[in-house]
Amino acid sequence: MSASILKRLPLDMFWPTFDPFLFCAFHNDKYPKANGDMGPAESLVGRALGQDFAGMDGWRMYHGKKVPGFPAHPHRGFETITIVNEGLVDHADSMGASGRYGEGDTQWMTAGEGIQHSEMFPLLNENDANPLELFQIWLNLPSKNKMVPPHFTMLWNEDTPVVKALESNGNEIAIKVVAGSLKGIAPAPCPPNSWAADDKNHVAIWLIDLPENAEWTLPAAASNLNRTLYFFEGDSIELDGVEGSVNEAFVLKSDVAVVMKNLGKVARFLMLQGRPIAEHVEQHGPFVMNTRAELQQAFNDYQRTQFGGWPWPRHDQVHDKSKERFAKYADEQAN
Repeated sequence: MSASILKRLPLDMFWPTFDPFLFCAFHNDKYPKANGDMGPAESLVGRALGQDFAGMDGWRMYHGKKVPGFPAHPHRGFETITIVNEGLVDHADSMGASGRYGEGDTQWMTAGEGIQHSEMFPLLNENDANPLELFQIWLNLPSKNKMVPPHFTMLWNEDTPVVKALESNGNEIAIKVVAGSLKGIAPAPCPPNSWAADDKNHVAIWLIDLPENAEWTLPAAASNLNRTLYFFEGDSIELDGVEGSVNEAFVLKSDVAVVMKNLGKVARFLMLQGRPIAEHVEQHGPFVMNTRAELQQAFNDYQRTQFGGWPWPRHDQVHDKSKERFAKYADEQAN
């Protein structure tokens, strides 16, 4: 094991994460042609509808019964960061906000004191397949920000910087910067109450693409950060001379530069990095607080208020199939 690699872990659908990150899911579904209702134009017989995570035929309905995705559900005390590499997501929430995003966009949502939202995956192509590839990352909030007002920010693909570099063999390496500056290139602003909003927390979320035979050095950052590199597509790589295979996570020493050499076809990585919040976490399902009493209060508040209720006609709310990518914030016009 290299001095820069602290630990190696296998990857499944739900990836291992470390403070300040709580959770990371990789959704990689090869949806078939769509029917007229934005669902799959194939039989759903044999699927555990409402809880379909098995991956039959290479795709899942998740909690959806007609359209795949996650119908209305609550959150409190943390943030969801949804990075969509391919496919679309329809957002609706208890504040009356809505949106359709994907094809490289990121939604960064601060749940704060409490919100309900739905995240459905509308299938729009009725003539061909509808692949979906996305990450959903949960970033914790410090205790002082657990109860801030809910808020979401769209980081549109066109506004998300991609740092490109030519290495000695002429290969072009691309690093998409969702959070955390790289080579002087700053990301689009995240929500104001995020742990990532303070540069001293060194939060970085990068998508790294290495062409065949390419080599790139992941730069050193500050010490005592949690830094994890997830190798989710490709064949094999070397990290500081240590060979690794696809579907592995590498926990790295944060203040050491790491030479990444791709040994096979195009290799793709997600990197998550941040200074630990280092507060006690009490979590139950969609609520993440600091004490058991706060967790119980979250359940009580949700039962009492429904975090504003659900203003939409469907719990699995999808928007008109003719809609392009858009965001409509609470009390605002679509943009």
